[in-house]
Amino acid sequence: MLRALAVDDERPSLEELLYLLNADPRIGSAEGAGDATEALRRINRALESGPDGPDAIDVVFLDIQMPGLDGLDLARLLTGFARPPLVVFVTAHEDFAVQAFDLKAVDYVLKPVRKERLAEAVRRAAAQRDAARHEAAPRIPVHEPDPDHVAVELGGVTRFVAVDDITHVEAQGDYARLHTDRGSHLVRIPLSTLEERWRSRGFVRIHRRHLVALRHIGELRLDAGTVSVLIGSEELQVSRRHARELRDLLMRRTTG
Repeated sequence: MLRALAVDDERPSLEELLYLLNADPRIGSAEGAGDATEALRRINRALESGPDGPDAIDVVFLDIQMPGLDGLDLARLLTGFARPPLVVFVTAHEDFAVQAFDLKAVDYVLKPVRKERLAEAVRRAAAQRDAARHEAAPRIPVHEPDPDHVAVELGGVTRFVAVDDITHVEAQGDYARLHTDRGSHLVRIPLSTLEERWRSRGFVRIHRRHLVALRHIGELRLDAGTVSVLIGSEELQVSRRHARELRDLLMRRTTG
């Protein structure tokens, strides 16, 4: 019996998906989450419970286009877990199928969901879950090779981003999005942890949501009492509580 989690920000779609899942005899339990952040909390609890624990999840039925973290972001994060649940994408959009299967998705089901099509996705998930149990081949977690790089997952491949290439970091719940000149990467590290880890490397908190590298700040802007910084072409707001410290650090940096 599969233990399932359905994730969709549209309530009617979520309720319909849960109804169909609960009607399938291979589904032992099915619960819902209204966004990826809520789903991550539930998945973390499942992983802590263990594969045979009371909170375990075997498969996630995942919408793609959602506010905040989208379904592809969530699937990328799951590839970094030692024993992630299987993923079946359930979406109204055909355009992301290649990316979905690059992320080792079990199936890609288009909305409106037909009972027979969903049943096939459940069959595939059950078969893959059973095969994985028989193989019993645990993944070895990847650790950062040195303090100058951070490991990120992209399409099932682990890459190492140089800390010196990171221009700023954006908080997204218990996760952080690392921005570089060539793109961004989502990692399962809280912003507060990165702030502590990288303080000596010239990173400073400017807002509850942003950590920036001083060396990448191009301009400090003052406008009608508000303070912001320009990093590349992106302007980031500086909160009042961090404005004085930031000005002092920039002054010392330019006069030191």
